[in-house]
Amino acid sequence: MIKSNHIYTLILVASLLFTSCSEYQKTLKNTDVKAKYDLAEKLYDSGDYKRALRLFEQIAPSYVGKPQGERILYFFADAYYQTEDYYLAAYQFERFSKSYPRSDKAEEAAFLSAKSKFMLSPKYSNDQTETNEAIDKLQIFINNYPSSDYMSEANEMARELRNKLDKKAFEVAKQYNTLSDYKASIKSFELFLSDSPGSIYREDALFYKMTAEYNLAVNSIYARMEERLSAAKSTYTTLLKYFPETKYQKDADKMLAVIDNELQKFSK
Repeated sequence: MIKSNHIYTLILVASLLFTSCSEYQKTLKNTDVKAKYDLAEKLYDSGDYKRALRLFEQIAPSYVGKPQGERILYFFADAYYQTEDYYLAAYQFERFSKSYPRSDKAEEAAFLSAKSKFMLSPKYSNDQTETNEAIDKLQIFINNYPSSDYMSEANEMARELRNKLDKKAFEVAKQYNTLSDYKASIKSFELFLSDSPGSIYREDALFYKMTAEYNLAVNSIYARMEERLSAAKSTYTTLLKYFPETKYQKDADKMLAVIDNELQKFSK
């Protein structure tokens, strides 16, 4: 009896799915815009965003300038967001915000457009064009909606993206160290420290800048050594000034001992 009921349930579910698919395919080919609108909203409400999208794509142009246009365009954008098509979600949400600036959904749409851009940001080692665009979009949202309930999340996303840019710049400068191109490393770290004074990588940057200066100094010709040793010692002082309990204390002190020993030779 239990097995019989189970088979009956499977047949019922299969029948409903077939009916649903049949209705969907029929509506897709139908020229009745209202029928497509009704089914698209029904599918959207049930979380079937992919199928709803195909219908929204077909009917959206027909509702431009009409009362239902605002509702459809928002659902259209959100369906892209829910299916993780963030390129089109960002575009459609921005389009919604511009088309309906007085809408109750305008603020949310502006936020989700910026968040979609955030979701497109690649890992730090890749080209960061998308990251810069996302920061710009988030900043525009923050400026336009300073009292928004989304402000905390928007600021956190912007902070995360800026940290990603900092990490890329830091790793590039550090790579010069690895390649023994100490002059390029020093220059890159100087630029990094100037451009990102509040970076979470500031301590690391100061240490690796000192490392580059140290390596450059100890491998210099005699005429340039004193000046370069002094530069490395100056960076050590800065590191300890801002990070008195630095995680690099042991390695920095080892370099300082060599630096001081070499500088004493110039004072004699």
